[in-house]
Amino acid sequence: MSNVGLWARPAWTTANTERWVRDFFGSATAGDWAAGVNPAVEVDKDGDDAVIRVDLPGVDVDKDVHVEVDKGRLVIRGERRDEREEESRDDGRVRKISEVRYGSFHRSFALPAHVTGDAVSASYDAGVLTVRVAGAHKGAEAQRIAIDSK
Repeated sequence: MSNVGLWARPAWTTANTERWVRDFFGSATAGDWAAGVNPAVEVDKDGDDAVIRVDLPGVDVDKDVHVEVDKGRLVIRGERRDEREEESRDDGRVRKISEVRYGSFHRSFALPAHVTGDAVSASYDAGVLTVRVAGAHKGAEAQRIAIDSK
């Protein structure tokens, strides 16, 4: 499972790029990588909204993909199924070469406290699942905290 926060202050600024990449990819568990399916994700800011795009070509989103808000997290889970029949040659051996990975996937993103499920919408087009979180960045600006030194 990878964990990404949709923070008010963009995590993808030049100064934070290394930290963001580490947080984004470094939080996946060994089990997620071993399962073989870890769809590519792009997180972007569009005004006050956060937009998450997930590459899911060849997936039946109506049947195999679920998007939900659970305990302050946006969760995208599903499965890429291999429903093709194997072809065998005259000698009985199966010939198949595939660079496509099949199996379950699970991606999770922290949501700001003010975001509810009503703010989330999802659409699928041309193999890309797009999830929009309305107002994820609304009214949030960096605020400096004074340090009390003794």
